[in-house]
Amino acid sequence: MSQQLSPESAGVLSDALRRELVAFRRDLHMHPELGHQEVRTTAVVKERLERAGLAPRVLDCGTGLVCDIRPAGDAGRLPLLALRADLDALPIPDTKTVAYRSTVPGRAHACGHDVHTTVVLGAGLVLAGLAARGALPQPVRLIFQPAEEVLPGGATDAIDSGVLDGVGRILALHCDPKVDAGRIGLKTGAITSACDRLEIRLTGDGGHTARPHLTTDLVTAAARVITDVPALLARRVDTRAGLAVTWGRLTTGHASNVIPQRAEISGTMRCLELSAWRAAKDLVEEAVGEVARLHQAKYEIDYIRGVPPVVNEETTTALLAAAMTERFGAGSVEPTEQSLGGEDFSWYLEQVPGAMARLGVRVPGDGERPGAPPRDIHQGDFDVDESAIGVGMELLTTTALLDAAERP
Repeated sequence: MSQQLSPESAGVLSDALRRELVAFRRDLHMHPELGHQEVRTTAVVKERLERAGLAPRVLDCGTGLVCDIRPAGDAGRLPLLALRADLDALPIPDTKTVAYRSTVPGRAHACGHDVHTTVVLGAGLVLAGLAARGALPQPVRLIFQPAEEVLPGGATDAIDSGVLDGVGRILALHCDPKVDAGRIGLKTGAITSACDRLEIRLTGDGGHTARPHLTTDLVTAAARVITDVPALLARRVDTRAGLAVTWGRLTTGHASNVIPQRAEISGTMRCLELSAWRAAKDLVEEAVGEVARLHQAKYEIDYIRGVPPVVNEETTTALLAAAMTERFGAGSVEPTEQSLGGEDFSWYLEQVPGAMARLGVRVPGDGERPGAPPRDIHQGDFDVDESAIGVGMELLTTTALLDAAERP
């Protein structure tokens, strides 16, 4: 990755566009929409792309967009570089005290998708400007997908709409509140984990707590499923695979002296390794069955396949590192660990090479400040240093131009 770009050709963000993008992100933040409900979000992104002279297409599922930016004279022979963003918010309240706080009760952009959308939009506007001046060397596709937070992820809807047709490489960014704004985290190979959802129902004859021997003691059965299933799996899967079942909900019973007839358990299965993820469904169902039968409980399992790990391809990861270093200096890239979080960007990488970078959104210095509250995604107080918008946008545009320069 030795090619260097001049400032005139590197897709640098103007001050006016920088201010516009911050305002755009704040507008999205104030109007969060859940997965497959991103009607307003889709409309405002579409309108801004159309004002730039582009022709975005709404995805077949009704929300989300795809939009191509092509150099003059391109007849569709060159492979596209895709830039992907996600549109949806989370069903949690926004607890911040800011002017752009969510206006929708119980809904918040607490995962940074408003930032992802704004970054890809901004990159698209700059690249469209380069194309209008005859300075865009390769075609680029913008993908704004719905429902990343809804298993198995809106990426599958986008792929079904043909967004990967003609794509040779795909890039994405994800906000990381543990990395300072102005920096990114990168890792070759798996950077996220597989994530599936479990819904278990146990049933049996209930009765009086004075006579548990005449009943199916579902409270005990549910408790043993919760404790014994993870323990069984720990002895049936290589520990290096990082397979972990964690429970989030247990519902059973209504009175202290009544053994119930039904119990419900919900949780997630997360896994670091792709091969273990492929085998996990059968292993989990077998373990649940063994424990339930031991306590004479009938059982049903809904094992909802989620997403495989995001596995960053080596060349694309190096391309992102080179672009970040080109624009922001050698200290702007830091190594990052594989997380146990799930991300449906993995579905794209099952079909084309690509990579996801972790975009730093922490106010520089907050990590060292004594008493600074920890910030994380999926929390109501999540917010970002908005300078990260410009960083992410310039990273994507520079990567697009370097990718073209490196091609034979």
